[in-house]
Amino acid sequence: MHNVKEILSKEETLDPENWNEIRQLGHQMIDDMMDYLQNIRQEPAWRKIPEDAKEFLKQDIPQKPQGIGEIYDEFKKYILPYPGGNIHPRFWAWVQGTGTPFGVLAEMLAATMNPNTAIGEHSAMYVETQVLRWLKQMLNYPETSSGILVSGGSMANITALMVARNHRTGKDIRTRGVNAVSGQMVLYCSTETHSCVDKAAEVMGLGTDSVRKIDVDENYRIKVDELITSIESDLEKGNSPFCMVGNAGTVNTGAIDPLNDLLDVCRKYNLWFHVDGAFGALAKLVPEYADELKAVEEADSVAFDLHKWMYMPFEVGCTLIKNAKAHRNAFAATANYLLTHERGLAAGPDPMGNYGLELSRGFKALKVWMSLKEHGLEKYAVAIRQNIAQAFYLGELVSHEKSLELLAPVSMNIVCYRYIKDGFSTEQLNKLNKEIVMQLQEQGIASPSSTILNGNYAIRVAITNHRSKKEDFEILVKETARIGEELTA
Repeated sequence: MHNVKEILSKEETLDPENWNEIRQLGHQMIDDMMDYLQNIRQEPAWRKIPEDAKEFLKQDIPQKPQGIGEIYDEFKKYILPYPGGNIHPRFWAWVQGTGTPFGVLAEMLAATMNPNTAIGEHSAMYVETQVLRWLKQMLNYPETSSGILVSGGSMANITALMVARNHRTGKDIRTRGVNAVSGQMVLYCSTETHSCVDKAAEVMGLGTDSVRKIDVDENYRIKVDELITSIESDLEKGNSPFCMVGNAGTVNTGAIDPLNDLLDVCRKYNLWFHVDGAFGALAKLVPEYADELKAVEEADSVAFDLHKWMYMPFEVGCTLIKNAKAHRNAFAATANYLLTHERGLAAGPDPMGNYGLELSRGFKALKVWMSLKEHGLEKYAVAIRQNIAQAFYLGELVSHEKSLELLAPVSMNIVCYRYIKDGFSTEQLNKLNKEIVMQLQEQGIASPSSTILNGNYAIRVAITNHRSKKEDFEILVKETARIGEELTA
């Protein structure tokens, strides 16, 4: 490099020249955001992004500095007013948690420390270790098991299935790939299983043809007899079954597969038993679901999210693996630039990179650590139980409204229903209910999502919202009926 002396004679930093200015702005931001959260119920559930905001967000990369006050003003004008809305009390689209005010502050603290929670002797590594221990206790998982925090349910499931693939086959897949196994490797799940299992099959080099989708019954639970038939058929063909994915709360309806029966099948055929509990596994904290979800404790692995039914800020999911050695063997690697030492910064716990795909990892554990300390596990159980009760209450409201009908039994925290009208065909009802969903959102009333059940378009309400109240569901039913009547008048 030329002109080294000249360059270093004018050394720059990205720290502020005026610390008081950014301190004052930071205080203002905290006040504004706490006001925003405190008064969120008075805001519409969703609002359309105006064209001027979209145009503003197409600007080219800035080349010169801009004042931080001006930047914050732009945030408040063009970004803050147009969120997805999952912090609103009447947001029930997809399955997204609401976050908490203290979680906001935890994120600020984590960003201030800015550690890479992957390797080394520093506090963030020990916080994640403690959080994982707490999560094992929460699901009554063995102390000797292992785990890792990841971005969410998709990564949690992929992580677990990679361990299953490597361990259950007993082959050197890490070196030789799936060619080390004779016959097609096969995993099983129901037709209601999340699409991330298909993605996992693609990522693992198996292809989606390796995923056997087993039919479900009228309650959207996997048919165990058809599962057994499929396994035996694969064995006869010389294929290599290695894993069964059970659902603790399906994405469409919240149905819970017969996990005890699936556990027995896995033991009989020597399959890895993985539970996708993205949100539903946490219903294990509720007394009414403890027995139905008891088999989670016996599963070889379980995936779940804390930014869903634990209401924590995005993003944080978790994979727990019962066989810690198998978990480490699936991912551990050595590199000259990642050597561990007996002392100093390069000492510390076993690097998290030995348990997952990521080497760069943010301090996800801090918001979990602080949130669990703030509320305690019992309060989370109360909130989860409350959401389930709200779902059953909404189911009752729908059943009592003559212009609405349930499209699936309410089994946990998801309600699927539609508006009906005499003389309308299925196609007409599907178009009508799609329009109702969009108008509920555009009018700022509520944000449900949708799905298709047996060819019928369903208004889908997934309740993982600690801000929702009984009155919110009464509003939803009333407004659904009103919009439906207006559209069909």
